[in-house]
Amino acid sequence: MKPYYEHAGITIYHGDAEAIAPALACDCVLTDPPYGIGADRNLRANLQHGAAAAPSRDYGEGEWDSAPASSEFLRLITQGVPSIVWGGNYFALPPMRGWLVWDKDNGNNGYADCELAWTNLPQAVRRIRWRWMGMLQELAGDAKEPRWHPTQKPEPVMQWCLGFLPEGCVLDPFMGSGTTLVAAKDLGRKAIGIEIEERYCEIAAKRLAQEVLPL
Repeated sequence: MKPYYEHAGITIYHGDAEAIAPALACDCVLTDPPYGIGADRNLRANLQHGAAAAPSRDYGEGEWDSAPASSEFLRLITQGVPSIVWGGNYFALPPMRGWLVWDKDNGNNGYADCELAWTNLPQAVRRIRWRWMGMLQELAGDAKEPRWHPTQKPEPVMQWCLGFLPEGCVLDPFMGSGTTLVAAKDLGRKAIGIEIEERYCEIAAKRLAQEVLPL
């Protein structure tokens, strides 16, 4: 199984996570799997969700969110290793108490105020506040984080998540544009990502190589 990208402890595989992940060894899992809500078809790209909402970026169409990720697969890869699964409320995962909450502080509009991550960590519920929508993004100006994927998480949020996980190699079987891997690299950690769409493998590889991407 040849990696799409491999450098400095970070590895990317292009393909189906269910076929690739069982052959890989990891120490923990951090992922944001497809929820099956049609984000791949750009269905909500131009909808207005309130007076403060600007038209969303056009990310094009794909085939990665036509159905939710398999709950059985998520249970398999998280069994026995410390794990964080964003959107865990969409999946049939074991009851756990250590949920993570991302408070987006979106303001008065139709977007969700928060997103939830299921974990199997023995801890209380934890929360991070990080604005992410349009001009309200937490970082502004030259520091503003580019968006390459319609369900992309902010790198500081993924770094925060990694702080709950033990040292060792982290697996993200639904890598998207590679934010988990970028966060791991910036923290000096090893990571493996799997992504079914090659265009996102390319974006992730360029982000990891610190190349400038066109808008």
